[in-house]
Amino acid sequence: MIEIGFKKIELEDKDLITHYFKHHTSRSCERTFVNVYLWARFYHVKFAEVEHTLVFRTEDEDGFSFAYPAGEPENVKKALDVLMVYSKERGVPFLMYTVTPDNFEYLEKWYPGRFEIEYVESDADYVYESEKLATLSGKKLHSKRNHINKFKIVYADRWSYEPISEDNLEECVQTGLKWRNENGCEEDEEKNAELCVTLNSLRLFKELDLVGGALRVDGKIIAFTIGEPLSEDTFVVHIEKALGEIEGAYTMINQQFVQHACMDYKYVNREEDTGSEGLRKAKRSYRPVFMVEKGWVREKTQDDQTREVEE
Repeated sequence: MIEIGFKKIELEDKDLITHYFKHHTSRSCERTFVNVYLWARFYHVKFAEVEHTLVFRTEDEDGFSFAYPAGEPENVKKALDVLMVYSKERGVPFLMYTVTPDNFEYLEKWYPGRFEIEYVESDADYVYESEKLATLSGKKLHSKRNHINKFKIVYADRWSYEPISEDNLEECVQTGLKWRNENGCEEDEEKNAELCVTLNSLRLFKELDLVGGALRVDGKIIAFTIGEPLSEDTFVVHIEKALGEIEGAYTMINQQFVQHACMDYKYVNREEDTGSEGLRKAKRSYRPVFMVEKGWVREKTQDDQTREVEE
C-alpha cells in the first residue's frame, strides 16, 4: 500500500510552500501560503510533497479529496497517478477540489474522457482591474463614486487612511472584535472561523509578509483590509472588515487600499462569495473583469461512460 506522509501546515513550512506557488502560479486565491495556512484547521487540510509536486489533502466524514498538485506538468501527471492508487487502496473515490479550467485541460489531455468537473458558482473568485477599483470610472460604477463622495463630504477632514503596521495592529484587532459583536459570529460557525482567520492574520502580520490598510474616522480605526501579491500581475485581498455604524466604510477602504497598495498589479482578486447572497451582490456590483472558475473533479463511472457512448 502506498504511504504518503501528509502533515499539518505549520509556519515553518512557509518557504517550501511559497516556493512551489511562486514557480507554479495561478490566479486562484488558494495558491498562497497565507490562505492554506490560516484555513487549514477549519478545513482539516494537510500537505505532502509527491513526485516533486505539492499536494494538499482535506478530510471530512465522507473521506478525503485533493487540491490540484502544484508542480511541473510532467510531475503533476506522476503525482496524480500516485494519488489515484492511494485513494483506490483505501476504498475512497478519487476527488479533487478547486480545480480550474486550465487544470482540467491537462486532465483531459492525460486521461481523455476519464474525469468530469462540476464548477461551483460560490467557489469562483472575482477578479477586477486595479485601475477600475481605484478610479471607479464609468457609468456602471457611478453609484460607487457617489458613496465615496458622500463619505468624503460627511466626514470631511475627520477621516484618514494609513498602512497597517506594528503601530496600529492592536487597534485593528479591537475593530475585528467589534465586528464580531455586530455580526453574531458566536452563532455562525463559518463567520466564527472567518474571524479567527482575521485575528490570526493580524497577529502574524509580519511573519506572513502581509500588506494591509486601515481607515480612521475621528481617530478610531473603523475599517481595515489585508492581502498580498498572488502572481506577477495579480494582488489578492484576503480580508476586509468595516464597522456597520459608518456608512460607506466598505466602499472607502476598498478604494483607498487599491490606490495605495495594489496599483503595481493589473488585477485584484477579491476571492469568492461563499454562496452569500449579500456578498455576491456586493462583489458583482463592482463589475469583475473575469471570474476564476473552480470545480470538483471526479472519475466517471462505467454508467457515465456508457451513457456518453449511447448519446
